[in-house]
Amino acid sequence: MSLTLKSLAIIAGGLIPQKFTCDGEDFSPHLSWEGAPAGTSSYVLIMDDPDAPVGTWDHWILFNIPPHIQSLEEGVQHFHPDVRFGRNSWGRLKYGGPCPPDREHTYVFKLYALDTALPLESGASKKDIESDMDGHILEMAALKARYDRPRR
Repeated sequence: MSLTLKSLAIIAGGLIPQKFTCDGEDFSPHLSWEGAPAGTSSYVLIMDDPDAPVGTWDHWILFNIPPHIQSLEEGVQHFHPDVRFGRNSWGRLKYGGPCPPDREHTYVFKLYALDTALPLESGASKKDIESDMDGHILEMAALKARYDRPRR
């Protein structure tokens, strides 16, 4: 069985409900996964927007998610003490929902199963996290969806 990532709130390839965006409550969506490969020691979750006009925009980065955790509830506020937060493109250590400035954008939730925990602290950059992940990725799963802001 391979690693899969899904959501009760977001249909793969579908539209992200406004509730999970800057136009709504800006809650993080429910996510769950299964099929971790043998030897998984931790997970990394990255949500980004590859369509951003300034280059890929990072919305949410979590790392050192313990292997026994298989889901994140909607609007999650309390995390396992080992979970670390990467700095998103707004410079924050939390979820920032879709907020495209111009047109419909695609958003990608990527879950990586690693054979180690990363020796980084909260506030690490995506670049540093990806650098430390190099050579430790056992498998990756993705969930893509879209969002277009209501026109005013």
